[in-house]
Amino acid sequence: MVNQFKAHPWHGIDPGKNIPNEITVFVEIVPADTVKYEIDLISGYLSIDRPQKFSNVFPALYGFIPRTYCGKSIAEYASLKSGRKIEKGDDNALDVCVLCDRVITHGDILLNAIPIGGLRMIDKGESDDKIIAVLKGDEVYAGWPDLKLVPESIITRLKHYFLTYKSMPGERNLVEIIEAFGKDEAHEIIRRSLLDYQKEVAT
Repeated sequence: MVNQFKAHPWHGIDPGKNIPNEITVFVEIVPADTVKYEIDLISGYLSIDRPQKFSNVFPALYGFIPRTYCGKSIAEYASLKSGRKIEKGDDNALDVCVLCDRVITHGDILLNAIPIGGLRMIDKGESDDKIIAVLKGDEVYAGWPDLKLVPESIITRLKHYFLTYKSMPGERNLVEIIEAFGKDEAHEIIRRSLLDYQKEVAT
């Protein structure tokens, strides 16, 4: 029988039949949005987190992989790769930026994407990795199987957004981007986030 109720985007949707090679992404934000939407963890509906600060415009589709969680295993991997002691993940689903050539006008949708790399980000001392993926079947971006093939200008644009999207004049910026990484590390982070979900959320 077809489910008569809307599935919770975090808990009720399959993260992908061929994960980590291909992922399901729930899109919360598109570049045209002037406010930051975020899933309400209780109801599963999109809610307004905050207005976008100043002139910040998100440079890609933004969302998360269902049934993932940034917990202990994610923090351990971030510590290993960065050489720093990172105590914990950010206690949220694994974030994904999806590059695509076509204009997608609203969030609250699902799409299939191919992970190609990511940004190792620390926010207030917590691991907050951003996976970078391309929309499956996209005529332009699907030709880049690994982040090392993506023009530096696109990576710089993503970095700039995350380094400034919470900044206020006179306040210290607590967001750091340690490095960009390629497809193999993205796959490992996705696997670990699935494990963290099973151990720390689903049980």
